[in-house]
Amino acid sequence: MSKQKNYQPGEFQWSFLMPKYWGIWIGIIFLMLLAILPWAIQHRLAYLMGNVAFKYLRSRRETTLRNLEVCFPEWMPELRYENSRQVFIDQMVGVFETLNAWYCPKWFKDRVTIEGLEHIQQAQAEGRGALLLGTHSTLLDAGGYVCAQYFDPDVVYRPQNNPLLDMLIYRCRATIYTHQIDHDDMRGLIRHLKEGRPIWYSPDQDFGLKQGVMAPFFGVPAATVTAHRRILKMTKAAAIPLYFYRKGDIANPKYHILIEPALDNMPSEDEIADATRTNLIIENQLRLAPTQYMWFHRRFKTRPEGFEKIY
Repeated sequence: MSKQKNYQPGEFQWSFLMPKYWGIWIGIIFLMLLAILPWAIQHRLAYLMGNVAFKYLRSRRETTLRNLEVCFPEWMPELRYENSRQVFIDQMVGVFETLNAWYCPKWFKDRVTIEGLEHIQQAQAEGRGALLLGTHSTLLDAGGYVCAQYFDPDVVYRPQNNPLLDMLIYRCRATIYTHQIDHDDMRGLIRHLKEGRPIWYSPDQDFGLKQGVMAPFFGVPAATVTAHRRILKMTKAAAIPLYFYRKGDIANPKYHILIEPALDNMPSEDEIADATRTNLIIENQLRLAPTQYMWFHRRFKTRPEGFEKIY
C-alpha cells in the first residue's frame, strides 16, 4: 500500500521486472521497432491493421456505424460504411504517427502548418492561461507534438490502469508536454492555468449527467461535460478552440493546426447554452476531417428520459 501511495507518475518500480509484465516489455520493444520503419511501410501496415480491426472488433464497428448514421444522416449507407472503415484505418495510422512523435520526431519536419497562433500569444500577453478546447482525435499524441513545435502545451490525461503502461506512456509524453495533469487533479489544472499555461482539454465525451447537461451534438441530445465552465470561471483563462488534422495523400501526409479566436462570454450564465456552443465548435472542427475522430466511443450512451436508446 505504501508504494502505491508514494508512487509518482513516470516513476520506475522494480516490480515492473516481474514476469507478469514481460509481455508488455516485449510489446513495447516491438512497437519501437515499428517506429523506425519507413513511412511507406508504416502506413501500409496501418491500412492492413485498420481493416483487420474493423472486421473483428464488432462492438466498436457497430458503435462507429451507428454514430455516423446519427451524425451524418445525409450520407448514403455505402459512404457511411466506407467512412466507418476509414475511422479504424486512421486510428492505426495515428498509432504510427504517435510512435514517430515519441521515437522519430524528425519525421514531422516540414510537414506542419499552423493558423491562429496569435490567439494563444494574445492570451499569454494578457497574463491569462489558455484552455485549449479540443477533441479525441485519432492523431493521439502526434497532435500534441506538432503543436509543441509552435507553443509549449500542457495536457490533461487519464492514467492507464496498468502501472507499467502508465509509466512508459507518461515518460514518452514528457518529451512533448511540459506538464501532464491527471484528470482528477483539479487543483493542478487551475494552478497551471493561473500561471498562464496553455492546456489541451477535450470536453467531447459522454460522462453522464452528474458531470454535465444535455445539449445537442449534430442535432442529437448528448450528455456534455460542463467542468470547463467552472475551470474558466475560477481561472479567468481564455477558452480557445484547437484542432489538428492530417491532410493530403496518406503516402505523404501534411498536418495542420487550427487555433480559433478566444470565445467571448465563455462561460455565460447559461450552462446549456455554453454546452451547445462548445458542441457546435466541435462539430465544425470534425467536419474538416470526419474520419480522424474516435467515433468508436459511445458518444450518445446517456439518453434523455423518454428517448429511445441509440446503441
